[in-house]
Amino acid sequence: MAITAIFAFASAPASAATVVALGASNTFGKGVARSQAYPAQLEAILQAKGANVRVVNAGIDGDTTEGMLRRLDQVVPKGTSAVILQPGGNDRRKGSPDRTSEIQSRLSGRGIPVIMIPNSAFRGLPHQPDGQHLTPEGYHMLAEQVASQVAGVIGR
Repeated sequence: MAITAIFAFASAPASAATVVALGASNTFGKGVARSQAYPAQLEAILQAKGANVRVVNAGIDGDTTEGMLRRLDQVVPKGTSAVILQPGGNDRRKGSPDRTSEIQSRLSGRGIPVIMIPNSAFRGLPHQPDGQHLTPEGYHMLAEQVASQVAGVIGR
């Protein structure tokens, strides 16, 4: 087991920027393969443009901003370069308070820039039959929309 850990550490780029995608089902990539969710596609787009970056998918299907706030410190480690926050619509559906501003404040206090993806960003993109979650092509289009913002924030 120690050999595997050493190998994994040795193969990881030393100066890779870490970007955490925090959200609910559209961050998780409900209905598509993990490699087709927007965080994986974003990482591929940025790396193809020469950025040394790792995008972590911290999306959980059905999550609320209350849940995101509770797990914030666990999923956003020290040294994180940026967080992409996509709160989704579960707060309204579940009658949960919107904690988006508290998430933003906590990250700001830690010196971590936040890139917001509002629900309006999904309008006009290809959706699955449920009308709420994107197709692989829709997630790719979303990743393309966010790529330049992320590159600007991480300075690559």
